[in-house]
Amino acid sequence: MTDPRTPADPADSTASGDFAGSSAAGPQEPPPGRAPAVAERRLAIPDHLSPFHVLGENDQALAALEDVVPDTDVHVRGHQVTLRGTEDALRRSEHIVRSLIELAATGQAVTAEAVQRAAALYGDERAQGERLDQVLSRTILSSRGRTIRPKTLGQKTYVEAIEDSTITFGIGPAGTGKTYLAVAMAVQQLLAKRVNRIILTRPAVEAGERLGFLPGSLNEKIDPYLRPLHDALHDMLDPESIPRLMGAGTIEVAPLAYMRGRTLNDAFIILDEAQNTTPEQMKMFLTRLGFNSTMVVTGDVTQVDLPGAQKSGLRVVEQVLSGIEDISFRRLSSRDVVRHRLVSDIVEAYGRWEVGPSGNRDSRHRGTKGR
Repeated sequence: MTDPRTPADPADSTASGDFAGSSAAGPQEPPPGRAPAVAERRLAIPDHLSPFHVLGENDQALAALEDVVPDTDVHVRGHQVTLRGTEDALRRSEHIVRSLIELAATGQAVTAEAVQRAAALYGDERAQGERLDQVLSRTILSSRGRTIRPKTLGQKTYVEAIEDSTITFGIGPAGTGKTYLAVAMAVQQLLAKRVNRIILTRPAVEAGERLGFLPGSLNEKIDPYLRPLHDALHDMLDPESIPRLMGAGTIEVAPLAYMRGRTLNDAFIILDEAQNTTPEQMKMFLTRLGFNSTMVVTGDVTQVDLPGAQKSGLRVVEQVLSGIEDISFRRLSSRDVVRHRLVSDIVEAYGRWEVGPSGNRDSRHRGTKGR
């Protein structure tokens, strides 16, 4: 890897401002038993961009690129990036470098995480021409020194569905930001005075536990189930303001059972962990919808904790409501996990294990916990 501060050799440079640069002819398919042929491509960083902005602080984007596409060698000289590797590796690394150039052109910081997001977008069949800068440019909320925005294509379409639909279902595994982004959208709408209150609710059901056997008062028993919602709020609002807002009823965090018999007007309402609702509870919740309100329902249908053989309301609801206008269903996957890289790998590994070699859901899940 060459220091980007080294002046470029004019003979090696491509046309000023040209993203594509020149590239060598693609390699021929190697004979059996031989290593794949190596090719080379050159990309030019536009003159109006500093290589430091494209490569990230301390070249962190370059290091991340070589980690993400280990079959590619990357060299930088001035405004020229030279890639060497197999044809498949070159296609991936070229896509990533182009994405970083487009991202830097918008003024956004280029980081190692941006490289990972660009690599994920390259392999995402949902992309259909979406660009990294378009995915990462949507800011939901800036609060307490941090900016909350979608980080994957799935998250972007999920946020757009929340904005465009009265009821949105976000279904996907842990770590995909279903609840966090929904709470961010709720806070955004509250601060913009589009709604008068936020209502956050969850069913009080967890694997292997019953409320009656937990110590303490009813509120003390319920609090652990609602703690993740409190944590999200603390990330987005001044912690000192939250008790005041809750005391005034502007923010309400309560178990699902407290929703029965109510009509919720002028509110942003989130039902979290909805896989642990029965079909009857899901119907009860959805029919609480009032005027000028938005509902978001989140859950992971692979993590049902209902006792016995009860059906999950989240599994049934799409069959019931499919095709109704102003109701959106968005599915997130391991590609949308934004926690530690291993979380995505774990989600995919469990997905393979659950399906089993036959291609159908494995018998491990039949007849247990509502699965």
